Amino acid sequence: MRFHHLAIEVKDLETSAAFYQKYFGLKEEERFLFNGEKIIFLKADDFRLELISSTEQSSSNPASVHLCFEIDSIKEGTKPFIENGIFAIEGPYKLDNGWETVFYQGPDNELLEFIQVGGKAD
Repeated sequence: MRFHHLAIEVKDLETSAAFYQKYFGLKEEERFLFNGEKIIFLKADDFRLELISSTEQSSSNPASVHLCFEIDSIKEGTKPFIENGIFAIEGPYKLDNGWETVFYQGPDNELLEFIQVGGKAD
């Protein structure tokens, strides 16, 4: 398992992207629309920042930050959760870019995302 990205919800996607590019030297890696949210990934070396702008505030999880871990296989990587009766709160989803993602809630209601960016399909 590897840390993949930190995500924050922002009010103005373009303003936030410009800020992190100017002051942190991050470069735009990718942008897309997913489930009504506009998303930009910014990257520097092995660090990724996901900026999320949504037209709706999530009522199921008011947190504005989530942690994402890259795993080789969604099915295998989430097996310990399922075996212990902890089920995904969202997903799994297959994104247009080929990534697979699923969300769980941690013990203090933190949002944990697991993402498979390559390798075998589950």
